[in-house]
Amino acid sequence: MLGSDLTLRRFTPTAERLFNLIPSDVGRPLTDLSRSLFVPDLITLAREVVDNLITIERETQDRDGHWYLLRVRPYRTRENKIEGAVVLLVDIDTQRRAVDAVLSIMRTPMVILGNDYKVRNANDAFIETFKIERQKLNAQSIFEIGGSLFEKPQLRALFEESLPKNKRVTNFEFEDTFGALGQRKLCINARRFAEDPGGLEMIVLAMEDVTDTK
Repeated sequence: MLGSDLTLRRFTPTAERLFNLIPSDVGRPLTDLSRSLFVPDLITLAREVVDNLITIERETQDRDGHWYLLRVRPYRTRENKIEGAVVLLVDIDTQRRAVDAVLSIMRTPMVILGNDYKVRNANDAFIETFKIERQKLNAQSIFEIGGSLFEKPQLRALFEESLPKNKRVTNFEFEDTFGALGQRKLCINARRFAEDPGGLEMIVLAMEDVTDTK
């Protein structure tokens, strides 16, 4: 738990281990603390949460390669006042590795999104089909990648209206211009997994180019 000035207020035994904390760290700025998790922008995320009263999620690994879902959300008092941020870590290593294994054998272009529509992973077919650099996918939303390649009204409606209501979209086809790829026809299947007990809340998106399919 962080104060509004991003100083450490309290932590659990698990957080103590993952963040290499000691009791005397209470009251110290987050900037002073060494961390074993690969979250170089944690301070920026915490500040954004406190300033804008939003919740942010990221996937991260520790130095042993173990996967966690990092959630940073505003801390509300009983009087409903915002007095800092809460940093939560959910162990998703088993789920993440299972998802990665499935993605690696799929020939259909697929991408995994968080509930904030930011990319968590994509398979090689997606990278190759849409000519996207993998290193530029990290923490970008589906609407930002590839120079806003998928910033389309049809996709906005799918994510913001259809999926929240129906949890899934099947064989949704539409045509549009996709940057250097030109005019393409896509077939989209999507499934939203929300409030998963293991903490891996996500959207699984299959986006197939069917332009030349008769």
